[in-house]
Amino acid sequence: MRSFIALLIVTFGVAHAQPAPLGVLALIPLDSRPATATLPPEIAGVAGVRVLVPPMDLLGNATRAADTPKLLNWLAATSVSAAVVALDALIYGGLVQSRSSPLSTEEALARLMPLVDWHARSRVPLHAFITIPRAPDATDRARNLAVIMRLLDWAADGTFARLYVTWDDALPGSPAPLEGAQVREAAEARGLSNVLVYPGADEVASVLIARLALEAAQVKPTVKLEFSLPEMSEQISQYDGLPLSQSAGSQARAVGWEVVQSRADLTLFVFNGGDRRSAALRLSSLARRGPVALADVFDVNKAASRLIEDTVTLQRYFGLYAFSAWGTPGNNLGTALAHAAMRLLGGDSLAQVNLLLREYVNDYLYATIVRPQVREELADQALEGNSVRTKLLELLRSAFKPARLERLYCLQIISADFPWARSFEVRVEVSAIPRAAGDPNCPR
Repeated sequence: MRSFIALLIVTFGVAHAQPAPLGVLALIPLDSRPATATLPPEIAGVAGVRVLVPPMDLLGNATRAADTPKLLNWLAATSVSAAVVALDALIYGGLVQSRSSPLSTEEALARLMPLVDWHARSRVPLHAFITIPRAPDATDRARNLAVIMRLLDWAADGTFARLYVTWDDALPGSPAPLEGAQVREAAEARGLSNVLVYPGADEVASVLIARLALEAAQVKPTVKLEFSLPEMSEQISQYDGLPLSQSAGSQARAVGWEVVQSRADLTLFVFNGGDRRSAALRLSSLARRGPVALADVFDVNKAASRLIEDTVTLQRYFGLYAFSAWGTPGNNLGTALAHAAMRLLGGDSLAQVNLLLREYVNDYLYATIVRPQVREELADQALEGNSVRTKLLELLRSAFKPARLERLYCLQIISADFPWARSFEVRVEVSAIPRAAGDPNCPR
């Protein structure tokens, strides 16, 4: 049956693939950043999946820990079919706080007991993830690792339907990949097939939600990985601590894709260097043959300008199933594969167009063009307040050329700000509205 559904997807187009009802999901994000708190529900929305997220003021940020009791109260008050939970948020208060928390192993685990009790009462499937912290920021690596090892017990007894253990920002010499290997070996020794260990962090919520959607639809899609520089794909990927090809395969399996070498439901084109124009032409060629998504991993935290501009010139951008360039290689691979999975299930919808527009504005316009301008022009200012938001919006709109990007929709950047009062990430609101038939003008 699964192969028949996959055949329908390839033969008649993904718009004909209708997912089984997944129900409403609850998400307790890693923290309040857009990549962790607002992007996962936007990705889910492409397939019509509804994800509930707590109020932002309950989540942690760079200086404030999450309010664990209130987060647990929020979860207990929801009526959902499954929950995806960032354990770092409940134990330590967030990713940042996980690196410096003074909690002991027992104190850390005690913070999760209300979650365990809620699961026992509600029987709502619980899908959890936790991060092995980056070096040298983590002050008590032994404690963090001990907590993760103890969490394997809850994966074994069914408290966690699934547990993803990922490591964050593994620069050369980082102990995180070795610690991850210890966790993987311990999980494999116990036969825990519901535990995955691989590089990543901020994208894991999106990955898990996509995994649940694919399983609800009883679809096991196939993906072919193509690298712009295949000969470089076996080199250790910056921040992942693994060869790029292995990192890409891990992310694909985490989402629920089957990696194949021949014809597939999707081609993930991974730009890892080389001539940008040639890469854009190859991307266009792949798009003529079938579904394709783009993960740009060559430069961390930004996109390759010529690649994106040429893809726009070739009128291929809005034909992509996904685009990601905002973070580390693992972040971008996981985000693109999660988004593409939901596009596969959801068909060509306005939600898909809006998400591609958001990715274009955030991952390309801001990260590649506007962020350097912000750091130059607003270097001496606190990145908050109306004047800063106005300046940010002005810079984004100045770089935005919607007429070149897409002619079937009215594309707008509605608002933008710095949610953590720093230049690394922005929160953007965009709008894509179909143009009225015969009306070439957009509403003002």
